[in-house]
Amino acid sequence: MEDKATIAADAIELILLNQHAIRAAIEELSLWVSQRGSTTTHDNVLTTLQTLDINTESINAIITSLRS
Repeated sequence: MEDKATIAADAIELILLNQHAIRAAIEELSLWVSQRGSTTTHDNVLTTLQTLDINTESINAIITSLRS
C-alpha cells in the first residue's frame, strides 16, 4: 500500500495536469478574442495566466517534496 505522501503527491499532480489543460483552453479562447480585435482583454488574460505559471513552480516543489 502506498504511503499518504505518495497518494497526496499523485493527487496534486493530477490537479496540476488539470490546471495545465484549463490554462491552455483559456489561452486558446484569449487568442480567439484577440484575433477579433479585443487585444486589451487578451493582454489581461495573459497577465492573469502568469499567476498560474508562478503557482505551478510552487506546486511542482511540493510534489517533489512529498515524493522524497
